[in-house]
Amino acid sequence: MIQPLIYIILVNYNGYKDTIECVNSLIKLNYSNYKIVIVDNASSDDSVKILKEELNDCKIIESNKNLGFAYGNNLGIKYALDNKADYVLLLNNDTLVETSFLTNMINSFNVNKSIGLVGCKIMYYPQKNIIWYGGGYINWFKFIGIHYGAKQIDKGQYDQEKEIDFMTGCCMLIKREVFDKTGFLSEDYFMYLEDVDFCVKVKDAGYKIWYNPKAIIYHKVGFSSGGEESAFSIKWSTRNRLLFMKKYKNRVNKLSFALTNILFYVTRCIRYIQYKVRGQDDKANAIIKAFQKNKF
Repeated sequence: MIQPLIYIILVNYNGYKDTIECVNSLIKLNYSNYKIVIVDNASSDDSVKILKEELNDCKIIESNKNLGFAYGNNLGIKYALDNKADYVLLLNNDTLVETSFLTNMINSFNVNKSIGLVGCKIMYYPQKNIIWYGGGYINWFKFIGIHYGAKQIDKGQYDQEKEIDFMTGCCMLIKREVFDKTGFLSEDYFMYLEDVDFCVKVKDAGYKIWYNPKAIIYHKVGFSSGGEESAFSIKWSTRNRLLFMKKYKNRVNKLSFALTNILFYVTRCIRYIQYKVRGQDDKANAIIKAFQKNKF
């Protein structure tokens, strides 16, 4: 039986060491019909030169500007579809994979013909017994995607295959036909919440999102964005929550949205004060910048 052709998309920004390590884990896969595409998002270091030297079997797409995670992935997706990909795997470059993870993911599409997107179980790295993602759902009061099992010791509590509402963009395998109905990732977000937005579109298009815990990868969380609580991540996560709330506010009733809005602003004010007290002006200023151009 001929294996479906899978294109694996990695987005690199000043992270060639992680990218090389990720590719070195991918070449050990027990699934053979795949190609790797690396999109360099206008790195300011020697990433492109080094990646071309070290990974000459990979297709490297050079973007002349960094317009975000979604933009970089979309460049890769377009290339994959133009080159007859049956499936597209979006994978963070700061991950390592188990040899069987791709085989397990592709097999999930046999469960139900309406499955359009498959996700996997994601563990922390190097703390491989700690769960980063064990499935997910969208909390429509907070307007965010929630990870099941986050920071829990893995005892098999999230080892059941099931339909879910939200798969993190860290690793998602997408059937080709899905893009015909959903389009690509929204580039309005730059990074953060573009994955939640895409999952909403996938579900709205009538597809199921499937979680397969037999497929396992490991995530060096926060490496590519400067840490989970960097000023960079605070700015974009805050800004994009506001954007996501604006876009999907009609999913909830007006009272619920009003409460969400109030709670969001109050908690950000508290965090701003906390950062100022701690002398973390860069983080406090990140919140201000996020609000300046994103008001209701």
